[in-house]
Amino acid sequence: MSSDIARTTLQIVIGENPAERLDKALAAAVPEEAALSRSRLARLIAEGAVTKDGVAVTDQKAKVAEGETYEIALEPAKPVETLAQEIPLTVLWEDADLIVIDKPAGMVVHPAPGSEDGTLVNALLHHFGGNLSGIGGEARPGIVHRIDKDTSGLLVVAKSDRAHHGLAAQFEKHTVHRHYSAVVYGVPDAADPRLRGTRGVSFEAGNILKITSQLARHKTDRQRQAVLFDGGGRHAVTRARVVEAFGGVAALVDCWLETGRTHQIRVHMAHAGHGLIGDPTYGGKRKLPAKAIGETAVAAVADFPRQALHAATLGFVHPVTGEELSFTSPLPADLEALLATLRAGAK
Repeated sequence: MSSDIARTTLQIVIGENPAERLDKALAAAVPEEAALSRSRLARLIAEGAVTKDGVAVTDQKAKVAEGETYEIALEPAKPVETLAQEIPLTVLWEDADLIVIDKPAGMVVHPAPGSEDGTLVNALLHHFGGNLSGIGGEARPGIVHRIDKDTSGLLVVAKSDRAHHGLAAQFEKHTVHRHYSAVVYGVPDAADPRLRGTRGVSFEAGNILKITSQLARHKTDRQRQAVLFDGGGRHAVTRARVVEAFGGVAALVDCWLETGRTHQIRVHMAHAGHGLIGDPTYGGKRKLPAKAIGETAVAAVADFPRQALHAATLGFVHPVTGEELSFTSPLPADLEALLATLRAGAK
């Protein structure tokens, strides 16, 4: 690899019960925000960019042990080829190091096959005008967390390397406060014997639903996440509290994350039997009883075009100034309309 000038070093401590070989163990241990795939890790190992106690480890099948510390040297970010596009953004905060965006439903965060432009990254490239953080080997906006295309709400994005690494560390340590508003089928209740018998589900004081499992890619559908309990995947914990119930058949819930995994709220709530209304992947199409909420509300639920999920609050420590920051995003119009219809039907 080239000179150490401007090279970033990522330190990884191997956790308990690691995979037997180095590439797999590192892939499981690196934070998701680092955007290091197993194939890229294998290349970095082969290039001598992974060291232990200052000595390069170039065998991706090398055995590892719990508690070992590895350092991964990442090359300076390369210019990104993604097109900068002038797309309106709702900005709640911006300074030299970071920006907080209120993302609308329907906007993809990062370009991917089938969504090469019109994304949040395209918009940020134009907005930043070349002042970008590096991640995943490219100079692009420092995306330290994501929300799904059809989820609305709050995102923080790094504009500088120091902010990027500081924010990524907070997400890795699970110290970022995130609450989501979701509209789900049914009403989660500690008195429900079905929930009491569901693996990974428990209740805390105040009728707070807690869901604990591992999450990993589904074995046959790579677009889905699967709940696991007997090894594999990443540890995930979701909590939820009912804010408002509608005729006993639907509820507005406040969900908050102890961890942040792909599709976490969607797959966890579905596992508990309270999938999100409008979720085409995990929610399932349920015919709600008209006698409970009325025909208009039944139709509104059936026709809701996206998962009813909104990233409503976001709190973190500014990675450069140390200031405590907290942001709130009101429910978007489509969710407000759905709730109004449910309220009217449940009366």
